[in-house]
Amino acid sequence: MQESKYILANERDILWGLTVSTVGYEEIAPGDPYPTRGHADGYYFHVGEGRELNEYQLLYVPEGTGVFRSATIEETEIHEGDMFLLFPGEWHTYHPKPDTGWKSYWIGFKGKNIDDRVLHGFLRKEKPIYHIGFSNIIVHLYKQALNAANEEQAYVQQLLAGIVNHLIGTMYSLERNIELNKNHAHVDMVRRARLRIYDALESSLTIQQIAEELGVSYSNFRKLFKEYTGLSPATYQQDLKLQRAKELLSTTNLSIKEIAYRLNFDSPDYFSAKFKIKTGRKPSEMRERR
Repeated sequence: MQESKYILANERDILWGLTVSTVGYEEIAPGDPYPTRGHADGYYFHVGEGRELNEYQLLYVPEGTGVFRSATIEETEIHEGDMFLLFPGEWHTYHPKPDTGWKSYWIGFKGKNIDDRVLHGFLRKEKPIYHIGFSNIIVHLYKQALNAANEEQAYVQQLLAGIVNHLIGTMYSLERNIELNKNHAHVDMVRRARLRIYDALESSLTIQQIAEELGVSYSNFRKLFKEYTGLSPATYQQDLKLQRAKELLSTTNLSIKEIAYRLNFDSPDYFSAKFKIKTGRKPSEMRERR
């Protein structure tokens, strides 16, 4: 069984930052030949020879197993619940294992939106495989993309671009959380720390004191906290204080000086400088706007 659709994009669609060229689904039973026929020029390939694409493709295998290899990574098994990303201009090959076959979804896309994520290291040729397990959300998104491509209503490219962003964001988040949650003690410690920071915004509690309360060295605490949240604990604390400062500026008549000292900034000037860096405005400008 195979279902695929190819979609065109106009010049204005390209300005959106992401366009979709193909979306599809196929079922390969054990022993069936692979690849299946019916693909457009440039997409069909011989497993032994591989191919290069001029776009990204994101594939998901909810059932079955297979093998993947690229110019960057050696032959690697694809397991049930894996997603893998193909990069433009990079040689690759893949196929289901003959004894298991597989069910797979795919979507092909390109654009500055995705190029920037590769540029900044969110998506890398060195790590094209993501282990997310079975996800109803992922399956639903692929089916939604197939339906949209088949209906091909006006502005379908913008709808499909949103689905691709949702797919990549969900994939990225699912795998990171699976990895982080393998150590429940660390996850629990970070959650407790975040709650402690939030509850003590208007106190003089330091990050070092929180680490001591949790019974861990500051360096290890900082490393684990940043791995889980993407921010150092000090930055996380400061950003929450600046968020709280916005609330106080908008809902109270406290002076800027009072707010600065209430939130334990070193001085009103230091508070104002950090506030402007974070929000693009001085506290006085926000107060005047209110």
